[in-house]
Amino acid sequence: MADEALVVIDLQNDFCPGGALAVAGGDEIVPLVNDLIRRTDHVVLTQDWHPAGHSSFASSHPGAQPFTMIEMPYGQQTLWPDHCIQGSLGSDFHSGLAWTKAELIIRKGFRPDIDSYSAFFENDRTTQTGLAGYLRERAIDTLTLVGLATDFCVGFSALDAVSQGFKTTVRLDACRGIDLNGSLDAMLQRLRDAGVTLEDPLSD
Repeated sequence: MADEALVVIDLQNDFCPGGALAVAGGDEIVPLVNDLIRRTDHVVLTQDWHPAGHSSFASSHPGAQPFTMIEMPYGQQTLWPDHCIQGSLGSDFHSGLAWTKAELIIRKGFRPDIDSYSAFFENDRTTQTGLAGYLRERAIDTLTLVGLATDFCVGFSALDAVSQGFKTTVRLDACRGIDLNGSLDAMLQRLRDAGVTLEDPLSD
């Protein structure tokens, strides 16, 4: 369909088993994502792309531990292990991903002082990635989101997609979550409340 796009979120080595910020079962979705890519005319990928020493890394805050929260100028921020450092093997797309069909790759998190979960906005909620404008110029108004992780980058991308006026579906069978302190159920409820369609053929 000319007005539909598949958005593949952060299907990178560091988010897959063996990576620095591995999501359990993250590599299991690759065959399904590839099948969706083959059946979709328009494909967009996002790529977490942090400089070394990024402000969201626990290692950048002496004494801080990964997965704790700190206050940043733009609000609360989870601290993460060092991951997806620009040009590293961990930042590469999973080797099994059929990514070459992508018409656009949105790199996010490259500003040293702002983390970025969403494909549309940095975590300050005002700095845009340019994705919404690109999709509108291409007359694309319907999105399906897949990738990693359901409760962070996929979820926030879907919330922003709806807020930007896109008809948005998350294919839960083609996502995996981190589930940090109940974050998965909380995000799924936020997505439902926002009007995101949650599709899971495995549970039908």
